[in-house]
Amino acid sequence: MRYKTWESYFYPETYNPATGQGTLRNLYGERDAKALARMEYGDTSARAYDLVHGQVRLPRTYDAAHIRAIHGYLFQDVYEWAGQYRGVNISKNVSTFADVHAGQVDRYLNDVHRLVTGTEWASLDHEEFSRASAEVFAYLNQAHPFREGNGRTSKVFMEHVAELSRFTLDFSRVSPEVWNQASMLSGPDLGRYEPVPDSLVPVFRVIAQPRATGPSNRSTGMGRSAVRASYPQVTTEVTRRSSGATQQRPSRRPCRGQGSRGVER
Repeated sequence: MRYKTWESYFYPETYNPATGQGTLRNLYGERDAKALARMEYGDTSARAYDLVHGQVRLPRTYDAAHIRAIHGYLFQDVYEWAGQYRGVNISKNVSTFADVHAGQVDRYLNDVHRLVTGTEWASLDHEEFSRASAEVFAYLNQAHPFREGNGRTSKVFMEHVAELSRFTLDFSRVSPEVWNQASMLSGPDLGRYEPVPDSLVPVFRVIAQPRATGPSNRSTGMGRSAVRASYPQVTTEVTRRSSGATQQRPSRRPCRGQGSRGVER
């Protein structure tokens, strides 16, 4: 694996050892981090639309392969490691995510699969759906499998889960501050493995909206809200922690073919 150290994810000439920040290596060859963010947003927005509107169909296996396929599709224009697990451990604010070297990423994603496939989603009422979704997302968030793009990948995955139910998800109904704080608070208590999804339940109560046609084998249209509501936050290397409207497909530049601190989007 090429990306085994924090620094290896960045262009050397952009990397600042004092801050652990720089511009992630990308398929555009873009060295400016702000320009990269704009280009990435455009391409991933268009691909997210494809996924949630059924223009591209991924197998709904609800396991690690499913999650990696989502990330691989969303970021195939941006990073050569799209769909691949991160090679470094990361943290965000006070949250430390799964230890990739100890196999915790796969363990958490196995838990996600168990929770999704073990739930009778079509029979859940609004409160039950909110609680079940919060638990699934808490485990997925704790896995944080990728160096970049966990937020967008997780939200598309949760929309795929919602297809099994009588509800859709509108992530634009919560603010960035509320979403990020609830996600942060869902992490495991010190020394424990299990996430604590309680803080996420009220969030899913708000974003869960009745589906007009009941359970579906295809998402009915929250794709742009999922991308718009993927809120940037600074991601740091774990060893260097810092103290319903009609929608149109977003435009995308032509595909350009098929990088630990940074901005997690």
